[in-house]
Amino acid sequence: MTERHDPGLAAIMGERQRLLGLAYRLLGSLSEAEDAVQETYVRWYSMPPEGQAAVENTAAWLTTVAGRICLNQLGSARARRERYVGEWIPEPLPGGEWLGGRSGAAPADPADRVTLDESVNMAFLVVLEAMTPAERVAFVLHDVFRYPFNEVAAIVGRSPAACRQLASSARRRIGDARPPVGPDARQADTVRHFKRAWESRDMTALVDLLDPNALATGDGGGLVTATLHPIEGGARIADYLMALADKVHGQELIETTVNGRPGLVARQDGAVAAVYAFATANGRITRLWAVRNPEKLRSWTAAA
Repeated sequence: MTERHDPGLAAIMGERQRLLGLAYRLLGSLSEAEDAVQETYVRWYSMPPEGQAAVENTAAWLTTVAGRICLNQLGSARARRERYVGEWIPEPLPGGEWLGGRSGAAPADPADRVTLDESVNMAFLVVLEAMTPAERVAFVLHDVFRYPFNEVAAIVGRSPAACRQLASSARRRIGDARPPVGPDARQADTVRHFKRAWESRDMTALVDLLDPNALATGDGGGLVTATLHPIEGGARIADYLMALADKVHGQELIETTVNGRPGLVARQDGAVAAVYAFATANGRITRLWAVRNPEKLRSWTAAA
């Protein structure tokens, strides 16, 4: 009945998934992304009808408002994460959702852009966390969602030339810090072998599967037990995993997709206890992220 009075409602609400995808990449948190999108719609429906009618491009208006809200949130989020107990890891998401980009956008230039699929994997999101808020917003809007710099400038509040420099700086950070991304099938095989070695407590196999310079990071948020600092080195990580296997009984490891890439979910007494995301290279694990903070596992509990 509402749509009879508001013919544009379906089109406006149809933007929600794209806005969530944008906000999640910008904030690294699904709950914060949902709040940002909700605030965007609140501002739209707070406008008088004549104000809404004056908006020539509703999708662009919604994106501009959501981008500005996320830019503001990034500043306060950084302060909160400095007080966070232990390491902060972006919230993992089940499956390969949140991959939507800009409707009708021109194909990305492979020389200077990243694919939408890559932009949601955990390794990529971790690199985004190291950027300044302005860099992150300019980069995600331009390189991932393909917005021209004149539109990015309206969101970031800087000139198009400045936004071009921000995106270029962010691109260099990506190139310097992002782990190589191999084919899904090969990563799936590596993760499967890792799962079997861990379940069978095969120390030799675990060490073989972990790169000598591998890095493992845990996130418990102070709510559950997790390593407060990253563990460096394949042998040390294997030792930790073996000790953890001795402490945790009845854990079930399930192969799944984490942020669009092969990963694992751990279930304990029927409940999701942890989600593991990986970066691999040449058949070995180079990065392991273990998210145990229950507040970051709500989407997994709902999907279970």
